[in-house]
Amino acid sequence: MARGPLEVAAPLAGTVVSLADVPDEVFAAAMVGPGVAIIPDAGQEQSVVAPADGVVATSFPHAFALELADGRTLLVHLGVGTVGMRGSGFEKEVEAGAAVSAGDVIVTWSPDAVTEAGYAAICPVVALQGDATALEILAEPGTKVAAGDPLLRWS
Repeated sequence: MARGPLEVAAPLAGTVVSLADVPDEVFAAAMVGPGVAIIPDAGQEQSVVAPADGVVATSFPHAFALELADGRTLLVHLGVGTVGMRGSGFEKEVEAGAAVSAGDVIVTWSPDAVTEAGYAAICPVVALQGDATALEILAEPGTKVAAGDPLLRWS
C-alpha cells in the first residue's frame, strides 16, 4: 500500500517535549525510532486515545503499538520504567487485535500514581523504525496539547 503523509494526533493531554528529554537512553537516542514526548497533565485519571486509525498490534497496561493501514507502526509508552508497576494505575480499554479510530480510548491511567510510585510520567510517542527525515513535528516542544490535537506528520 502506498504511504501518504499521515497526521498523528496527541494521544494525551500535556506539554510536548523533545524525545531527547526522556530519561531513558533507548527513547532519548531515538534507537527505536523518532518522535516526541508528552509530559502529561497531573491527574488521578486520564484517557489515552489512539493517535491515528489502525489496529492495536501490542497492548500492555503501560504501552501500546498501533499498526497503521500502510504497515507503519506507532508506539505510545506511558511513563518510563512503568512496566515495574505491573499494571497498577493503568486500565486497558482495548486488547491487541482491536481495530480503532483516531480518538478511541485505548488506556485509562493515573499520571499521579506513576509519579507517586517513583517513575517518570513522561510519555514517548514514537514512529517505530521510522526515518527521522520523514517526521515533521507539528506541536513544538513547550506546546500544550489536548488529546487529539495535531502532534506529528509522518511522510
